[in-house]
Formats: sequence, structure tokens, C-alpha cells
Amino acid sequence: MPFVKTHIHFVWSTKNREPLLFSTEFRKQVWQHIREHAGSKEIFIEHINGFKDHCHCLISLGTNQTLQKTVQLIKGESSFWINRHPEFQQSLRGRKFAWQNDYFAVSVSESMLDRVSGYIKHQEEHHRHKTFQEEYDEFIQKYNFQKLKGS
Repeated sequence: MPFVKTHIHFVWSTKNREPLLFSTEFRKQVWQHIREHAGSKEIFIEHINGFKDHCHCLISLGTNQTLQKTVQLIKGESSFWINRHPEFQQSLRGRKFAWQNDYFAVSVSESMLDRVSGYIKHQEEHHRHKTFQEEYDEFIQKYNFQKLKGS
């Protein structure tokens, strides 16, 4: 049996970065659902949080899990779950909930786990002072990603 410990910090936004995760209570329900569903698929989410237009997720990948399949499973299933709940539809005002196709994924070393966990935990406070666009631009620069046209 292999011993593997790979932590990935995922970040993805709502489609067109619309603020569809409208309230703290709604976000808590979405994060809890994502955590529970991921657990049923043997995806271990250490921390999950976000704000009105995006989600941060710290995941410990298993030996047979890929970045693409993991994030695809989480995003696809959670969109489906949100859209099939009538209590959310009223707040969405008839719009269909969807996540953006793109996402960030960066590895996290053991020595940085506490720092990344704290960053994810304090998203509500963090975004009182910084927009997701500012955060996005910082990620692009910090991790030397190539910025996509129109982003």
C-alpha cells in the first residue's frame, strides 16, 4: 500500500462570477453539502469556504484521484444539488446556478498547511477588504499563471 500525502488548494468561481452564493447561511449549506458528498466519494476536504462568487477548497488527494476528476465531481454535483432545491431557486430569481469551467489548483507543502487553512477559514473577513478580482490577480502573479484573455 502506498503512502501518499498531497494537498491541493483549489479555487473556482461561479459562472461569470455572479454573486449567486448570496448569503452566509446559503454558503454554509453549500460547503457542508460539498464536504459530505466529497466524503462519500472518498475525497477528503480539509477546509472549504468562500464568498458570494467563489469557493476555496483544501483537499488531500488520494492515490487514484486526479485534479481534473476531483474538481469536476465536486463542481458538477454541487451545481446539480443547488439547482434541484426549490428553496434556493427563489433566491436565485429563476437563474440556473453554475460554476465557471476554469479553476486554480496549487500544491500546498506540509509547512504551509496552517497558513492556507487560515486563509480559507477567514474568507468572509478577507473579502470585506478585497474583491475576488483582486484575489484572482494576486493568484495569477504569485503562482506565475498566464492570465486568460477576458478574465
